[in-house]
Amino acid sequence: MKKMLLLGAAFAALTLGLPAHAELKFKPGEDSKFHWANYDDLKKVDLKGETLTIFGPWRGEDETLVRSVLDYFQEATGAEVKYSSSENYEQQIVIDTQAGSPPNIAVLPQPGLIQDLASKGVLTPLGDDVAAWIKENYAAGDSWAKLGTYNGKDGKAGFYAFPYKIDVKGLVWYSPDNFDEAGYKVPKTQEELADLEKKIVADGGKPWCIGLGSGGATGWPATDWVEDIMLRTQPPEVYDKWTKNEIPFTDPAVVNAIDIFGKIATDDKMVDGGAKAVAATDFRDSPKGLFTV
Repeated sequence: MKKMLLLGAAFAALTLGLPAHAELKFKPGEDSKFHWANYDDLKKVDLKGETLTIFGPWRGEDETLVRSVLDYFQEATGAEVKYSSSENYEQQIVIDTQAGSPPNIAVLPQPGLIQDLASKGVLTPLGDDVAAWIKENYAAGDSWAKLGTYNGKDGKAGFYAFPYKIDVKGLVWYSPDNFDEAGYKVPKTQEELADLEKKIVADGGKPWCIGLGSGGATGWPATDWVEDIMLRTQPPEVYDKWTKNEIPFTDPAVVNAIDIFGKIATDDKMVDGGAKAVAATDFRDSPKGLFTV
């Protein structure tokens, strides 16, 4: 089987094989909510005796959901599917590729890491036909195809990453009831947001709940903060230049965004639990402060 990487989301390594005949969540051909033609086509692919290894970030309920999808692939093709995950996924995938034992499919949220692996020649391109399918079937197909295209070891561009499980980020959540009670208005600009932060602190509250904890990948949510602040303090053209390495991290525009986040994350008055809780709080637990503060 081909070795390939997928774009996805982000965990001690855990490997589990799916049962030979898992109980399918929805019975093929009978549940009218789905179009079963693709499943029927997949049944024509005989992979009995083959093993498909998948390395991904999902645990808990997310793992349950993705396994419910993989059940159909296994049932239709007869292949054995082995799914594994690691808290230190970025380091683990590098170790596995260097050792010559990568999974058939890896789910990674880091385009930069995929580019690095592609440039070392450890990935197999998915092919132009797959890129064309993305362009035709995704609403922003061209953008996703470009995001999955990287230069291989020979310097030639190839399509390596199929987007799957795309998550919306960059949203600021708040409690409307708490805002109404305190008389706060939802800010529409970065300046209005800064003013609201000061008011909440003056009223004895904590404006933000922040968690950067993520095992070996601790800190990655901070990059999202800086990216969002860049988009709100600079023209889109400047952000685009930054993503293309046309301006360095020492550029005043980037330094300003990092400084804005730094002043929030290191101020005990600004963060639920204080500055020490920022890195110690798992990013999945950080929203709990919305319901307890």
